[in-house]
Amino acid sequence: MAAVDQKAATFTVAGNRLDAAARASRVDYPVLWLGLLSVLYNGILAFINHNIMPLSLTHVAASEGLIMASAIIYILHKGIYETDLPAFLFLLFTLVVTIYVSLLNRLPFVDHFRNVLIIFCFSGLGGWSNEKTMKLAFRWASLAVLIFLIFEIVSVPFYVSIVHPSDYFANTRGLLPLSYNKTGLFQNALGFPERFSFGIIDHRSSSIFLEQVSLANFCGVIAIYLISMWERISRWDRLLFVATAVLILVTNDTRTMLIFCFACIVGYFIFPKIPKNFNLALMPLIVAAGFLVYTMKPNATGDNFTGRINLTMKKIMELDPLAVLGLSVDRVAEFADSGYVYLIYAATIFGVIAFWLFVCLFPAGRTAAQRRCAHSLSLFIFLNMMIGGTAVFSMKIAGLLWFVVGYMRFHDSPRIRQGRAADVES
Repeated sequence: MAAVDQKAATFTVAGNRLDAAARASRVDYPVLWLGLLSVLYNGILAFINHNIMPLSLTHVAASEGLIMASAIIYILHKGIYETDLPAFLFLLFTLVVTIYVSLLNRLPFVDHFRNVLIIFCFSGLGGWSNEKTMKLAFRWASLAVLIFLIFEIVSVPFYVSIVHPSDYFANTRGLLPLSYNKTGLFQNALGFPERFSFGIIDHRSSSIFLEQVSLANFCGVIAIYLISMWERISRWDRLLFVATAVLILVTNDTRTMLIFCFACIVGYFIFPKIPKNFNLALMPLIVAAGFLVYTMKPNATGDNFTGRINLTMKKIMELDPLAVLGLSVDRVAEFADSGYVYLIYAATIFGVIAFWLFVCLFPAGRTAAQRRCAHSLSLFIFLNMMIGGTAVFSMKIAGLLWFVVGYMRFHDSPRIRQGRAADVES
């Protein structure tokens, strides 16, 4: 009888392994399309706006809301497990802060809650994604970005005839083109003569994102994906991602992502040797370095690395004391170019601390690949917030960024609910 039970158990284990292998070989299309739409939805809306019918900000907000609602439904259908609680509790805490700030200021303010909801949705989707689905999402997204980038480089009129960024931002954001902008491009992508440039094209490239900042940050997302998954992706995928990243770097004129990509190349070898919890020191170190730069060059201004750091430092030092407690949320729009100050005004000091802890502690750090992902994520976000503003919170960037972070968190580790392993589709 014991021999029969042992044989049955053996067949059960073998059957479970076969089922897991079958699930891993299938593409999870809801996850795939939600991941892709996070990158492509603005380009799709711009095509509709220029070629079919005029759109407004309502259409953009509705599109984002539909993507996030679909992601939430998918996640809730799968269930919330013990290992999902950090993301869920972070979202719940942010909701409490949002209600507090809205009541205190007597106006509804949901910007920060939206930002955290994006993190929750896409880290959750990544956590449920199998490897094949995630690879396809990054492959197709990168291919779309590369194709539209080539269109833009070869012929700006042809690129504009498809998506017309200037009209799109005029209709959906109220950003009317300046009188000298006859190109059809987003005016901030035109740059200026003194700006750092490789001189490949006469403006800063935008591709499917329609504006230059998101394209630059997508290069950072590719870098994080590459150092996290380098050993698990094919030679052709490596070629695609490297080619896309290089073409972005030489046409977008982004100094920050150029520095970040070099840091990731070095980090591929160094990050696995650094404990994951070192990330907790990274944000204070970057802010301290910013103060040092400001002390050494207090008069530096302009659209360069030192000038952008000084701008953030000045705004931190001029911080309204009431803003720390959430009493000045009406001024948040003034700080769209200074990530740390924006976060304080939008989320209070308590929201800043919660965000810092989540970014540092949520990623897994058991394997070398997971530590590469964790360290590159923290460097990407905290460096970006020093010299930029809200770009890392937009769905165009945060979607696939947190998708890979969620996947790496649960890679080779089952979810646990009530002390039992979940039926993981990976």
